[in-house]
Amino acid sequence: MVLLQRPHILLLLIDTHQFLQCWIAFGSANEEGQQQEEFSEELLVKPLPDHKLLAHFHFQSSAPPSTSNGCHHHLFPKAISQLVQKFRVKEMELSFTQGRWNYESWGGFDPISSSNAKPPGVELWAVFDVPQHHIDASWKNLTHTLSGLFCASINFLESTATYSTPEWSFPPASGNVRYGTLPCEAVCTENLTPWLKLLPCRDKAGIALLLDRPSLYRGFYHSQRLHLTSTESKQTLTVVLQPNSERAIEVHASEKHVQPSWSLSSIFGKQVSGRCVLAKSSSVYLLLDRGLVAELKFPNKENGKSAANGLTSENFWSNPSFELSVNPDRIFLEESSSHSKSLSILYMFQVEKYSESEPFDIGLMWKVPVAWLCQQTPLHASRFLMGSGNERGAIAISLKSTQFTEGFMSANSKDGSCELRVDVLQVVPWYVKVYFHSLRVFVDQQPRAVSDFIEKIHVSPSKDKMSPGVMEVVLKLPCRVNTAALTIEFDKGFLRIDEYPPDANQGFDIPSAIISFPNFHASMVFLEDDSLNRSPLLSKFQEKCPVMSYTEVLLVPLTTPDFSMPYNVITIKCTVFALYFGSLLNVLQRRVAEEERFLKAKAAKKTGRLPLLLSKLSAKLRGRRREPLHSPPSSSSFINSKLVLKVILVAGLAVGWQYFFS
Repeated sequence: MVLLQRPHILLLLIDTHQFLQCWIAFGSANEEGQQQEEFSEELLVKPLPDHKLLAHFHFQSSAPPSTSNGCHHHLFPKAISQLVQKFRVKEMELSFTQGRWNYESWGGFDPISSSNAKPPGVELWAVFDVPQHHIDASWKNLTHTLSGLFCASINFLESTATYSTPEWSFPPASGNVRYGTLPCEAVCTENLTPWLKLLPCRDKAGIALLLDRPSLYRGFYHSQRLHLTSTESKQTLTVVLQPNSERAIEVHASEKHVQPSWSLSSIFGKQVSGRCVLAKSSSVYLLLDRGLVAELKFPNKENGKSAANGLTSENFWSNPSFELSVNPDRIFLEESSSHSKSLSILYMFQVEKYSESEPFDIGLMWKVPVAWLCQQTPLHASRFLMGSGNERGAIAISLKSTQFTEGFMSANSKDGSCELRVDVLQVVPWYVKVYFHSLRVFVDQQPRAVSDFIEKIHVSPSKDKMSPGVMEVVLKLPCRVNTAALTIEFDKGFLRIDEYPPDANQGFDIPSAIISFPNFHASMVFLEDDSLNRSPLLSKFQEKCPVMSYTEVLLVPLTTPDFSMPYNVITIKCTVFALYFGSLLNVLQRRVAEEERFLKAKAAKKTGRLPLLLSKLSAKLRGRRREPLHSPPSSSSFINSKLVLKVILVAGLAVGWQYFFS
């Protein structure tokens, strides 16, 4: 008995030791974790020029590094902490996107579009803090974990044929980064619900209460993002919606430059009834873009006074251009920008002072027509396919100048050596066999030498069923360029029948190309204030992030077999086998019946005349006519030869048919 109890005692001691370690760590982290572990929720609303509205939700959880090793957390998601520690993730970003960001109408030179405009489908990149030979195994385990956590098909990125290793064109580029996309992944509420479960209050209180599923998924653009490090977890949700009020519909149909009025309740169908009780800060911001501020008429603006004095004046609330339903608590003015003459204005509304009896519902009503343009990227990028047929084709990346390029050119016209640097990252699947030596450069619709405009290039050819093709290019274009284009030829590969997806006739996706401008950084620096340091969203806006844009997802039709042919072959074979076995059974059944009749007639002959007389007598007494006996076949050899010929004929047909198809 003592020997049997020793293992149980040992397990009990081990569990007690682990419990004491976690308890001690929890006690040490509890003293400092209550002060440093924080959660904040923020919402930014921004009117867009094309009668739409941008809503950007920002949730951030931070936890100080401690010895708890993820045993206990107050606000930081435990699942994220365990994921980071188990796979030693240094930095990771996962996004689910539905729709495509309109860079021409919604802008591309601001922190929101540069950081939160993502390609359609799923995009995942991660930087690992492990040795080089363990990165692929960590990536595989990470994709499986995220697939189960967010109810998605992220595990399809485990194969080496679906992810790549950018060298220097991707912003977090290093030797330990892995990058993969799933352009055809559908985004639905099954992905949003696990994302909301990572929040302390989920969608039951605070700003997350506005996340109404029907309102979100009927928008023009929807992107949920998770960016995490070992001590921070940032969750952002960016949606572009159409105000659905009756007046908005009437205005949109009547005048093109009259912006629709809106409110949070009319867009999301709900109001904010206070903050999340676990949130340190809960704020809502209204951002007026630089182009919009330049078109609006602010008080004291015509008198030559500073914009800050005009914004803080008492007459500002009676602005002739628009009217706010709720007075803001603070107003922030952007500092001077080197890329734009106008400045942005930010209104701050604190949600802490509202409750269920007095919910928060901001609204904006326009009084006069107004039209403006959002600040675009230095060059507008687009991508398309060239060629026809199912054998070969070409990919073209087009770059066109924008208003920003014209202003930048005029500002640097005195310097003759003005250049624009453009980084291009293009990843193609292995079944699109790209010929990298066929790369051609066109500047202002004229073919030019590749060495004159390409400063640096890195090519990783694809391997069949092993790895995709990767091309990284650094372009040096003159500031006065109007158009530029890159073309590269490819052949369409052949796949086995088991490698085709269920919707093979739809085509195969080529992921979006990444166009970045490393010499330009999007940021919004507002006037110094104590509240700026307490706001993670405004602190993020002040960081200099490189301007980046994504091109369209290409759909390439490949040679697709007729998947109905196996069904037809199976049907024909089954028909032949049915005819063969049916005929054989029919022949065998007829032979047995004939032999039975022959035996009966032979037995009647051997019995003599007495049974025959008795049968006649019984037939007369019953009043029935006696059935005559069938005469036996004249020759049994004739029956046997006929039967043998039928069997041989059917067997010969079956053997010939099988030989023909094999």
